[in-house]
Amino acid sequence: MGGAEPAIRKGAGRTGTDRRGAVVAALMLAMALAALDATIVSTAVPQIVGDLGGFSYFSWLFSGYLLAVTVSLPVYGKLSDTFGRKPVLVAGAAVFLLGSLLCAAAWNMGALIAFRIVQGLGGGALQGTVQTLAADLYPLRERPRIQARLSTVWAVSAVAGPGVGGVLAAYADWRWIFLVNLPIGAVALWLIVRHLHEPERESAATRAGAGAEESAATRAGASLEGAEESAAPRAGAGAEGAAAPRARVDWAGALAVFACGGVLLTALVQGGVAWPWLSAPSLAMFGTGLALVVVVVLVERRAAEPIIPGWVWRRRTIAAVNLALGALGLLMVAPAVFLPTYAQAVLGLGPVAAGFVLSVWTLSWPVSAALSQHVYRRIGFRDTAMLGMAAAALLLFAFPLLPYPGAVWQPTLLMLLLGGALGLFQLPLIVGVQSTVGWSERGTTTASVLFCRQTGQTMGAAVFGAVANGVLATRLGGAGDLDSVTRALGSGTAPDATRRAIADAVHAVYLGAACAATLAFLVLLLLAPRKFPVLTD
Repeated sequence: MGGAEPAIRKGAGRTGTDRRGAVVAALMLAMALAALDATIVSTAVPQIVGDLGGFSYFSWLFSGYLLAVTVSLPVYGKLSDTFGRKPVLVAGAAVFLLGSLLCAAAWNMGALIAFRIVQGLGGGALQGTVQTLAADLYPLRERPRIQARLSTVWAVSAVAGPGVGGVLAAYADWRWIFLVNLPIGAVALWLIVRHLHEPERESAATRAGAGAEESAATRAGASLEGAEESAAPRAGAGAEGAAAPRARVDWAGALAVFACGGVLLTALVQGGVAWPWLSAPSLAMFGTGLALVVVVVLVERRAAEPIIPGWVWRRRTIAAVNLALGALGLLMVAPAVFLPTYAQAVLGLGPVAAGFVLSVWTLSWPVSAALSQHVYRRIGFRDTAMLGMAAAALLLFAFPLLPYPGAVWQPTLLMLLLGGALGLFQLPLIVGVQSTVGWSERGTTTASVLFCRQTGQTMGAAVFGAVANGVLATRLGGAGDLDSVTRALGSGTAPDATRRAIADAVHAVYLGAACAATLAFLVLLLLAPRKFPVLTD
């Protein structure tokens, strides 16, 4: 596309490929930081609470971080399209490392939660910009390679995080959980600053000429899928790396997006936990969030360069991928949150063995993602993703059919196959949607799909938590929620009827996840074009 894809400085004695390898190493380290921090704290909670107190609101160690990551993604995506990937990634990594250092120095639970939010604000830049740079560095045919590497890093970090956190908390001090980020982040920053160099910004006139050339080249060429190319690239998808000499930042829109996302996601996270769903605080939070939605729409419609531009939802391909990945985030909650409880309560496994049952999907997911290119090159991005999601829906529908209590290998096999199905679904959509836009829109596009996936996970945790607790209340006559019943099981005092109730609750959650998978399939079938309008490299 226009010939300015790789953002690597070439110098004497080193080839562009060498420098690209160094940048990829930095991206993998940055991704590892973001992935580890989402899980590494979990096993150290007892030590943290014992040292700082504040047990009643320790859950905000996780919720605060994830909320900050989610609401900052659209902002960083637009900033990376405006100022370039490098300054956003460097600034985000610096904020993340500052937050890590502050977390290590926290003096009470309130301070630790506040500093975790600072970490999350940096983590949003790491997640979104790393995925965008991965598309910038590689042409379309080579993108599955880097995406598979990033998926592998995420999977390994997700599995290793709780173990690393437990070891550091047990044999060193829980503060090392945050201090260990500093050397890793320092190496990633050094590699980015030294080896990543983006093209010079061009003038508006040059950009217009390059856009015309690209439009002609795109119309003349054929896409990877053999589809007819769009008549002209989207506005702003001309010369790669081009930007207006005086970039205007929609700070009012950024603040509105932060406020709106923060209020609505907090209402979802805390609803049914800190207060009942239909209580005054819950209704007030949702009412405020909806009012802020109106504010965001009004502010963004007037902004010259909106943080969330309207074309993200007006373009059929991007809108369909956003909705499909939102459904993916929703269904991922079922295994990630509820399967360990099922493995311990119903199958009678210990925590380590229960973690293994869950972790097998992180083994098959990156392998399937890496191999998905051989499928979508033949049948296209949409049909490959539909194939993966159809398989995922069948596997999720099969889970409630497992016998009680059943054998360990049965849910383990289902999870192994589910990881393969979801790898076949997610990566083709991300690679495909990134390939329909030029450099100047890729950051916003990538951030929008990641934002929808994160939002789906937040909604899933709230919805499926309510489903599980509702089933338990029905089966046990209002005896308690999933957390209280699980604690009773841990003490060895729960009867077989309680274990059966937990099995029924988790089965209901998996049925809900299967419905979310069906929704993702229908979104792609009805909304996504059969052939994505891919721009030629």
